Amino acid sequence: QVQLVESGGGLVQPGGSLRLSCTVSGSSFSGYVMAWHRQAPGKERELVAVITSGGTTSYADSVKGRFTISRDAAKNTMYLQMNGLKPEDTAVYYCRGDHWAKGSYWGQGTQVTVSS
Repeated sequence: QVQLVESGGGLVQPGGSLRLSCTVSGSSFSGYVMAWHRQAPGKERELVAVITSGGTTSYADSVKGRFTISRDAAKNTMYLQMNGLKPEDTAVYYCRGDHWAKGSYWGQGTQVTVSS
């Protein structure tokens, strides 16, 4: 079955950087629209960034200019480079893959904490 596994979360000081990874197994990476979502305590899950199979990207206004989403088809992996992190970026980050024929899948989440 298809599985998405995130990694790279952790504790970082304000202004710092982290790179999250999401590796897809059980299926070819091709054809999936991939996205990062996040959920802070007491808040609804929100979309952070999206990348299509063709490489088109879009971002939430709150992260534009600070976060970069990318994908490496050879590694079946998607990334989220997060720079200039703020305390309000603290959340559990989830990756999601959507395929028109194979369905939608979520990862288990990785915690990102921005604090001094």
